[in-house]
Amino acid sequence: MLFSSPEFIFAFLPVTLVVYFLLASNRQIANSRLWLLVASLFFYGWWNYNNLILIGLSMIFNFSFGNLIIKHRKKWLLTLGVSVNLVVLFYYKYANFFLTNFNTLFEGHYSLLNVILPLGVSFFTFTQIAYLVDSYQGKVGNYKFSNYCLFVTFFPHLIAGPIVHHTQLMPQFEDQKNANLNSWNFARGMFIFNLGLAKKIIIADTLSTIVSKGYADTALLTTLQAWVTSLAYSVQLYFDFSGYSDMAIGLGLLFNIDFPLNFNSPYRAKNIQDFWRRWHITLSQFLRDYIYVPLGGNRSGEWATARNLMITFILGGIWHGAGWTYIFWGFLHGAALVIHRQFTKLKIAIPDWLGVAVTFFYVNITWVFFRAPSWTAATDLLRAMFGVGAKMSEVSLVSDYYSAPIWVAAAILLFTKNTNELGAEFKPDTRRLVTLVLVILINLLFLNSATNQEFLYFDF
Repeated sequence: MLFSSPEFIFAFLPVTLVVYFLLASNRQIANSRLWLLVASLFFYGWWNYNNLILIGLSMIFNFSFGNLIIKHRKKWLLTLGVSVNLVVLFYYKYANFFLTNFNTLFEGHYSLLNVILPLGVSFFTFTQIAYLVDSYQGKVGNYKFSNYCLFVTFFPHLIAGPIVHHTQLMPQFEDQKNANLNSWNFARGMFIFNLGLAKKIIIADTLSTIVSKGYADTALLTTLQAWVTSLAYSVQLYFDFSGYSDMAIGLGLLFNIDFPLNFNSPYRAKNIQDFWRRWHITLSQFLRDYIYVPLGGNRSGEWATARNLMITFILGGIWHGAGWTYIFWGFLHGAALVIHRQFTKLKIAIPDWLGVAVTFFYVNITWVFFRAPSWTAATDLLRAMFGVGAKMSEVSLVSDYYSAPIWVAAAILLFTKNTNELGAEFKPDTRRLVTLVLVILINLLFLNSATNQEFLYFDF
């Protein structure tokens, strides 16, 4: 059930909201939370009800193990708990990748596993690993199991983030005033949700046509087509994922729950470090707090810092997908951060516009490895982009219809306020009410004509 699907917008969401606030208004706060938990599990089981078994067992294990860790505060318990989570993640996400590479290297004949990747497994696994670590560090309170389950499964963040910390979410659920309908939060939530929906179905889904055509056969692209393909994906990915995050934040506000910021105009970043402070912020913070800092961060000299950065971002690449292109994407970003760290020591001032241009150019190049279905497809596209072996193609990408959304999207990225800024300054006045109504009407038109919708980050 996609956030942009009619069944979610016109059935699941209104029913969930109405029942939740009706129960709360009748002083049935515990039942309202229980209802929200049941609704979230229904939402998760919509694609495949068998996934409920996995997430249910995962929550039982991690909550129980968290209590053991809190009671005994033994490092071996933490290590065991984290290892079990990683083994489950490895089985579902990386086992076939490992078997394929083993068979290739050692001429093995092991059959691949018949494994279907459960939705959101990376997100709810990381969320619960952080909970175990915090349990060991004495940062976890005395939570009920039902509240813990609601923290993990709350449907706005369950499938693709933002990655939330228990200290950010669980106290909000336990605050009884948040169970009451808040017209201010509701109006702002509707505003942010519909802006995110517009980013997804108007811009990202339109650009997906170019991306799909371009990556279908990268060997046949001309130089211009290759650049259009790569730029279209960079813009599509941003609007797709940030649009999802905006919708999640808006949905949270409908229930009086504040989610952390996840995107902050990343393509306006002046350097690669700035980019990672703006792109998928909750993942960046997780990698920093639970991988980079425990490895030693920047406390042990330049070589150790460079090593820790490379390990962190290579693991970040692996987290996104089981493939060498993802690993290389992570390597490229780790290397860029190492180089940037050394460059800043030279204290060479460059204009902001140049920093933005260079950073976006580099990020756009690295996205090729992130999106390409194979190493060959990635290198073919890059060759075409730089005029090496580019061909005269019959692939139609650069028509007026397809190129216009790219420039419109680019202008929005570079020159207008982002959704966070618009949401922060939101007021329920006439101008914004008219804007909201217009956005809703346009969204309805695109919803009516939309086909084959998907969120890119569901695959991660």
